[in-house]
Amino acid sequence: MRSASGNGFDSSDSFAVSGAAEGTARLHDIPPSITPSHGDDSHLLSRIASPADVKALAPNELAELCREIRATLLAYGHQHGGHIGSNLGMVEATVALHRVFDSPRDRIVFDVSHQSYVHKMLTGRAAAYLDPDRFSEVTGFTNPGESKHDQFVLGHTGTSISLACGLAKTRDMEGPNNSIGNVIAVIGDGSLSSGVAFEGLNNAAEQGGNLIIVFNDNEMSIAGDFGGMYGPLARLRASGGTAQPNLFNAFGLDYRYVEAGNDVSALVAAFEEVRDIDHPVVVHIHTLKGAGYDSEETHANQQNASTLPVSLDSPTGVHPTDNVNHSEPWHSDHCNLSDHEPHEGQCEASHWQNPDAAIGKPDDPRKHYGKMAMAALEPRFAAEPGLVVISPATPGSNGITHEFRERAGAHYVDTGITESHAVAYAAGIARAGGTPVVATTASFFQRAYDQFFQEMSLNRSRVTVLDFLGGLSGSDNTHSGAYDVTMFSNIPGATMLVPTSARDYLADLAWATAPAGSADAPAGPAVIRVPGEAILAAERDATLLPVTGGQIADRPQSASLPASASSASGGISAATVRGTVSVTAQHAGARHMLDWRVNQTGSQVAIIGLGNAYPLAEQTAAALSDDYGITATVIDPRQCTSLDSDVLESLRDGHQQVITLEDGQLEGGWGEKVTAYYANHHVSDGSRNPRVLNFGAAKEFTDRVSLGELNERYGLTVEQVTEAITRCF
Repeated sequence: MRSASGNGFDSSDSFAVSGAAEGTARLHDIPPSITPSHGDDSHLLSRIASPADVKALAPNELAELCREIRATLLAYGHQHGGHIGSNLGMVEATVALHRVFDSPRDRIVFDVSHQSYVHKMLTGRAAAYLDPDRFSEVTGFTNPGESKHDQFVLGHTGTSISLACGLAKTRDMEGPNNSIGNVIAVIGDGSLSSGVAFEGLNNAAEQGGNLIIVFNDNEMSIAGDFGGMYGPLARLRASGGTAQPNLFNAFGLDYRYVEAGNDVSALVAAFEEVRDIDHPVVVHIHTLKGAGYDSEETHANQQNASTLPVSLDSPTGVHPTDNVNHSEPWHSDHCNLSDHEPHEGQCEASHWQNPDAAIGKPDDPRKHYGKMAMAALEPRFAAEPGLVVISPATPGSNGITHEFRERAGAHYVDTGITESHAVAYAAGIARAGGTPVVATTASFFQRAYDQFFQEMSLNRSRVTVLDFLGGLSGSDNTHSGAYDVTMFSNIPGATMLVPTSARDYLADLAWATAPAGSADAPAGPAVIRVPGEAILAAERDATLLPVTGGQIADRPQSASLPASASSASGGISAATVRGTVSVTAQHAGARHMLDWRVNQTGSQVAIIGLGNAYPLAEQTAAALSDDYGITATVIDPRQCTSLDSDVLESLRDGHQQVITLEDGQLEGGWGEKVTAYYANHHVSDGSRNPRVLNFGAAKEFTDRVSLGELNERYGLTVEQVTEAITRCF
């Protein structure tokens, strides 16, 4: 569902490198011969071509199959990475599902579907996890294009019950001749907190008929469980499913509890009991996230993990944990391990595992700029009680570290996987005079589109949105951020800022979060598109900005600010860039936040590069100069909410072409607005109507296509842009 690299749910399953920690998770009792088996017929998993093969196993072979699957997942995590922790917890449940039910006639819908790796192994795709040469054959989520056993392309959370209700509705309406049997929704690993899941529960109870909801309760979400429902769920676990209130019963649903959620025999028995049931039922299974990783005890001394005892004796071969009750508010253990060091139980690092090849690599842009933003906000907490950072369940992937959350205390809120609520909640904070900052991944914000329009923008709420992973990326088709500009920049009353450096990013953040009543503060919400890989690479290597070398022109300074507020870097002190906040310095030039910046004045051609496409603008200008003797005008628009008509009008003199570059969807995007401006403001002197060429992405879904390949596809390379420019002369 969410995905993301890092600890994010929102991971792409394209396994982008991030994090810089050393150390790896160790395997539990894994024979080298099946790490992995590469199709060795002496092992059970390599002989599983379909669920029929699972049904054909002897009962005493199921546990061995689970052990081999777990070994394969652990090896796969080291080599490829992915959502390993949740899948380790679902091994026995998935084997039991395919042992009892008859997929694809019985429809199994995996919520989010990042915990469907085992399902894929059992439905003819085991080789994609056993053979490193075939790792790229499958996505990290269900996909009907891969297999008839996958019902939907799913990467976002909470929708499985609604989808299952729809499948069951058609089955029941069409009667016995319909090809659908049992309908099973598999939800959990934090996804039950999503509001749409409760809408689905509400509908299921009213609709009736066969519908089996398997709730995978692993006592975790991404960074921990948050919300009032988790206390009753803990009491249900403690009571063996008998405690009240029971939220499922409260909806009018039948309910069964399975404590031994990692015991394949117990699960087979439970699923056989509800197979072909004539009414909706919830089967609540208690599983261990990361079952098969080292236990928390391994890391206790070094990482301050829980000191609660861990029993290593288990007939299932899984090491149970009592890692649940802590004094800190995060409802997860005290460890702050990297994505390379997951362990069993309530471990945030077990949500997403980076491959061993990523060890020692620098932070990716999400973590880099996320940490920078939190470092800028944190010193303000003492003086600004209303300043609150809100993360809908994906803090770690966006650089909101465990240590920051502990220090922030009440200034940090994890709302769970609830983007719609998070935005509306932020609007309420703003209405009361607070300063909310909502931070998550671009594709997840799509889930809050109505709240952006209504509660946030229509009400002129002073909400700051940190939009991570916006723009083109090699992510899967459910986590692409290529549509964020078309969404945010067209919301009335919202301002979308697109910084191209750390300095501008921090200045934008300071302006957007300026306390109510501050001079030059925005009148409504502001969205800040967090810089991506192209910007971070240019900051680490100034040669990627051949025109300016990263030494961009200073912004105009506010006359109301003392001269000491600005610096040679343009209004943000060096201390600020390092993370020490100087609020006065960051507010410099706030009155001009929407002005475009002309970084080089030239003639014939003007190149306007938005956000992550800005380095391409400089590189293209350099190529035009070197190869054709053309000195192009180079412009950084800094925002995509409005057009700078003064700059556009100035380009009429001496410029035959205006080029727009954006790393997002072209149709309905930003560049077309520049084209429309000149078309709608045509002047009689034809020589003063420059031709506009727009470069950006096609309106399409892409699935794990590398960023380099996408740039080639969309003409976003120096060679292609230069060729298009010169062809027009």
